[in-house]
Amino acid sequence: MYKNLVGRALLALASTSIFFSFSTHTAQAAEPLKIGFVYVTPVTDAGWTHQHDEGRKAVAAALGDKVKTTFVENVPEGPDAERVIRDLARQGNKLIFTSSFGYMEPTLKVARDFPDVKFESITGYKQAPNVATANARYYEGRYLSGVVAARMSKTHVAGYVAGFPIPEVLQGINAFTLGMRSVDPKAQVKVIWLNEWFNPPAERDAAMALFNQDVDVISFHTGSTAVMAAAQERGKMAIAYHSDMRKVAPDAQIVAVQHLWGDYYTQRARAVLDGSWKSGDTWGGVKEGMIRVGEFGPKVPKAVQAEVLARQKDIAEGKLQPFRATGGDVRDNEGKVRIGAGKALSDAEILQMNWLVEGVQGRIK
Repeated sequence: MYKNLVGRALLALASTSIFFSFSTHTAQAAEPLKIGFVYVTPVTDAGWTHQHDEGRKAVAAALGDKVKTTFVENVPEGPDAERVIRDLARQGNKLIFTSSFGYMEPTLKVARDFPDVKFESITGYKQAPNVATANARYYEGRYLSGVVAARMSKTHVAGYVAGFPIPEVLQGINAFTLGMRSVDPKAQVKVIWLNEWFNPPAERDAAMALFNQDVDVISFHTGSTAVMAAAQERGKMAIAYHSDMRKVAPDAQIVAVQHLWGDYYTQRARAVLDGSWKSGDTWGGVKEGMIRVGEFGPKVPKAVQAEVLARQKDIAEGKLQPFRATGGDVRDNEGKVRIGAGKALSDAEILQMNWLVEGVQGRIK
């Protein structure tokens, strides 16, 4: 009997151990992937950060309880960024997206201390075994928006409110100008540099100053909707950037250049979940679904909309390259040939762009 009791006790203990072992394993298997996002501006109804937060929401919608996302907004580039990124890693986030160029070095520094965490440096260009980089070919959308601007402008003069003179911004200004001049050789683009990404009052003042210089359509590369609001106030036309901004400028918006991050972010989260994540560099555009123009304003004729959408299709199919010289040499605004007739810039040349194309009134500051 004693043996039977001992046997039963051992069997019960074994069963309990198996149960707890199974339960613990199940709990561990069900633990969601924690994903952190770092934003350079506050989350607003539209703009750069808004689009990245839409990407975060897309990940949560696609992967459900397999992931748990969090974000920290309005993080300045520099020491604060390193602190925030480090805190997210310490909190158990195993995938961290840092969505500004100035976060690149802080991301690399933190990544060295957390080799088991995967980092995605958005708009950065330096990789590490656990740091990937990704960016979009924003210039493709800029070119297309330039076509719309030229078709709609009566003065042949567009304005451009720009943040910093980094290659990404220069690509946009040049592609926009080339798009305009592809249908209006007289087109000119006036640029005001702010040397900051997010300052709504300064953005508004710059737009107003440009409207006082024969500008009737405006574009921008900053983080708020202030330029759109200024155009709405002055009865001018504007090109939304990052996201659709018709809510802010229902009459002023003629087209929007949108950045779509949801698919990329979801793919990268899935890769971490299934163990296939690898470092590398992604530079996607219209073809990859990361850039799209649309959301035309009511003023834009259907014929112009069709023309732009046809060119967008050509870019997706590789038939149109904004930085290919198809009608003779492309020169900078100091007269130097930058793209020889019939030639196209390589990706490396585009990524190192440090000049302004003919037709741009302004200098790199």
